[in-house]
Amino acid sequence: MKNKTLATWLTWAGGPLGLHRFYLFGPRDGLAWALSLPTALGLWGILRVQTYGVDDRLTWWLFPIFGFSMAACCLNAIVYGLMTPQKWNSLFNPRAEPDHAAGKTSWLTIWAVIIALILGATILISSIVYSFQRYFEVQIEEAHRISAGE
Repeated sequence: MKNKTLATWLTWAGGPLGLHRFYLFGPRDGLAWALSLPTALGLWGILRVQTYGVDDRLTWWLFPIFGFSMAACCLNAIVYGLMTPQKWNSLFNPRAEPDHAAGKTSWLTIWAVIIALILGATILISSIVYSFQRYFEVQIEEAHRISAGE
């Protein structure tokens, strides 16, 4: 039986590593393995920021990848947490009764949804702000360089 509450927690907490996909679909799920790639690239971007600072152009692309991946996993956690027991059991516990306890929503599920909503929104907005800030700073630097006649 696949438990909705556990899947919701795994999705936002370990989603970028594909833990929820391994739990729900098993080790043969290609997307579970593929989720590690944007996570690794994003973490590499975080390491580059710490090493080279925010002026490193490669980090402008790598750093937000982790944020967007995490935000997508938080959205997925919200979808799982708000799924009806009947739909949950039909998708992930097809042999169980539609109202089986594995698909029911508890307070732990609600807290996972709340945390996923807060964390996902914060990470998504932060990633967008970082990307746009760096983009516009480069545009201003280029405008100064052009106006100076370089």
